[in-house]
Amino acid sequence: MTDLVKIVDCLAYQPKDRLDLIELSEKFNTDADFLKNKTGFLKVARKSPEQTASDLAEKAVLLAFEKDPSLRSRAKCLIVVTQNPDGFGLPHASAILHQKLDLPKDVAAFDISLGCSGWVYGLSIATSFMQANNIEDGLLVTSDPYSSVLDPDDRNTQLLFGDAATVTVLSQAKSGWSPGRFKFGTDGSGASSLMVDETRTLHMNGRAVFNFSAKVAPVCIRETLADNKLDLDDVDQVVLHQGSRYIVDTIGKRIGKPEKTPFFENDIGNSVSSTIPMILASGACDQSKKIVVCGFGVGLSWAATVLTNHRN
Repeated sequence: MTDLVKIVDCLAYQPKDRLDLIELSEKFNTDADFLKNKTGFLKVARKSPEQTASDLAEKAVLLAFEKDPSLRSRAKCLIVVTQNPDGFGLPHASAILHQKLDLPKDVAAFDISLGCSGWVYGLSIATSFMQANNIEDGLLVTSDPYSSVLDPDDRNTQLLFGDAATVTVLSQAKSGWSPGRFKFGTDGSGASSLMVDETRTLHMNGRAVFNFSAKVAPVCIRETLADNKLDLDDVDQVVLHQGSRYIVDTIGKRIGKPEKTPFFENDIGNSVSSTIPMILASGACDQSKKIVVCGFGVGLSWAATVLTNHRN
């Protein structure tokens, strides 16, 4: 009998350039206290203008190949989560990335068009796909450079979103993070709250997105725990999509465990589908035995699961 597919590693790539939001705040009549207490970001990462989603993704995957060179030939599944693919999205970003990485031709490569909930959805899809097809090793990549669709004069988005990419290495292994049962949901009636228009510019109704997140995420977390026959006392951390400090703090209070829902301070910003795997890549959860991961946002969409650590 094969082992269940587990997360055996997470690695992240961050562009070096940073946009200083303290300097930019004067333009938007915003002070440092707002940045610290509401968004939680004083700087956000910015890719170079010529970099694409597949470029950022390549940087992340190469980190995994440097760490484990044989992974290049072993990985038979390449899934890319992005809503800002190269060009106009045809061909799919995973095919472009496959070529850049010079992977074997017997690799299954496809994209998932999801935002803030995308990594959790992608984890369910990737582990199920690998298990069903007896694939030993696979790669789940997130790369969603929102800077390519931001309006430089839009306070709501310029002070929030940053660029990054991650790779989650999956394997049928004895050691690693194993996902439990997943919970998903969609409210398409709120799709216009976070959308790109015909000019390829992002528009966000921040209040609507906040209200949605604060309402849906606590319910999703409780239902996920119940489906996995757990309660909040059984998990060490609740790792939320890092949309902003304010939303993370609000959800923590609403589930009654703010100490278990930290906001992980960084100078990257809201990197959409990359925020949760970036936390795993940082090592912040390495000593935990069980955690809940919950993504929510654009769609409007949400997803959660429990991860059990089989390393310790």
